[in-house]
Amino acid sequence: MEGRFCVLEPLDPERHAADLHRAYALDRDGRNWSYLPYGPFESPESYRAWMSETCLGQDPMFFAIVDKETGSAVGVCSYLRIDPRAGSIEVGHLNYSPLLQKKPAATEAMVLMMERAFGTGYRRYEWKCNALNAASRAAAQRLGFSFEGLFRQASVVKGRNRDTAWYSVIDAEWPLLRSAFDIWLSLANFDENGMQKTRLSELTRPLLARPG
Repeated sequence: MEGRFCVLEPLDPERHAADLHRAYALDRDGRNWSYLPYGPFESPESYRAWMSETCLGQDPMFFAIVDKETGSAVGVCSYLRIDPRAGSIEVGHLNYSPLLQKKPAATEAMVLMMERAFGTGYRRYEWKCNALNAASRAAAQRLGFSFEGLFRQASVVKGRNRDTAWYSVIDAEWPLLRSAFDIWLSLANFDENGMQKTRLSELTRPLLARPG
């Protein structure tokens, strides 16, 4: 999946592990891993071994987010809980390194994932996160996901309780959301310094069925 800022490639431990480990090392306090059920990894070798054991199946289906300018992998995302019969698919395992965070490519990667899902016939696109993960919850709503509720004590992650917040976009909402993404990602929305003129949330907030 290719956009203007990034390419999403099937995750390959041999090609991507070293780049990703180096990028995640820039997160000095390890906050990237706080809400993930795995990591951090001490060495590129341990990360590569984990990826080889965990990330090469069809569900979850992992992708490396590659920066088109540098050619380096700077983040990871996946499809999971893939249910073609119900037309439901989830995006998850999001791990954006400091080289990707708050960059246009970070948004574009999620647009590419959503576009592929709805373009191949899925009718429901889900986002779930730890209810304490304020950044993830804000990102979901910025991307046009509507809040559906809270599943209390849904799981235990790294020895801690997890209440899970549920969000979704459905196929009927996709055309207007796609238009909002086109406006935000257009060259006209960025000044000569690469700064956005219109915030994506200003375009997507009116489309939310329910904030939260």
